[in-house]
Amino acid sequence: MRSGNPTLKESTFLDLASGSVVSRDGEAMTLNGTISKTGFLLLLTVLTAAFAWSQVEFGVDGRPQPGFGIYMWGGAIGGFVIAMVTVFKKEWAPVTAPLYALVEGFFLGAISAMYNFMYEGIVLQAVMLTFGTLFALLFAYRSGLIKATENFKLGVVAATGGIALVYLATIALGFFGVSIPLIHESGLVGIGFSLFVVVIAALNLVLDFDFIETGVEQGAPKYMEWYGAFGLMVTLVWLYIEFLRLLSKLQSRN
Repeated sequence: MRSGNPTLKESTFLDLASGSVVSRDGEAMTLNGTISKTGFLLLLTVLTAAFAWSQVEFGVDGRPQPGFGIYMWGGAIGGFVIAMVTVFKKEWAPVTAPLYALVEGFFLGAISAMYNFMYEGIVLQAVMLTFGTLFALLFAYRSGLIKATENFKLGVVAATGGIALVYLATIALGFFGVSIPLIHESGLVGIGFSLFVVVIAALNLVLDFDFIETGVEQGAPKYMEWYGAFGLMVTLVWLYIEFLRLLSKLQSRN
């Protein structure tokens, strides 16, 4: 495993049957190309997020007005579907990755507006923490302070899987009106859980950097620049949402 991010795996660049590098017709994946495509996806996400933010409204009682659910759930479900298509059809990434960014932006804009309505200023804090974490870990990775060893990868992948199971259980139990106690509340246990999730999401960035670097070294097909950028976006979205959750728990205690 090259990454705990489910969209980024070592097998992405290798033929599962022969173990050889995926054949390509033309140019190979480059680091600069992946970086530029990541920036483009971020720009698309910001554009649709800003639009969704400007469209959603909340009543005096704090309840979201009609239209909020379309952006939030439409963006969340649409983004998930497009992400799954991209995972199974990586060669479609030049088209599906921008679509994912656009659709996911609607979700992020709606949920950000909701959090900002409840806790003014929280969105700016979450954005700054997300990009601050991204650049700090990129520096640590490039300088060799953090290395994606096999044990490191195994630990992050295991922790990511455990978090996914907890969230799946939360969703499943929610259909029956049951909630997992403490971890989703603003107490010390809930804050501690959110801190743990933020750390694991951040460490996934290190594995994603390693994955992209490996793809460049192996001479992966050019379209994998889009796929690498898409995978990095998935982690950044997760990290941003977790920062929002953590900050909201902290502010609700004030």
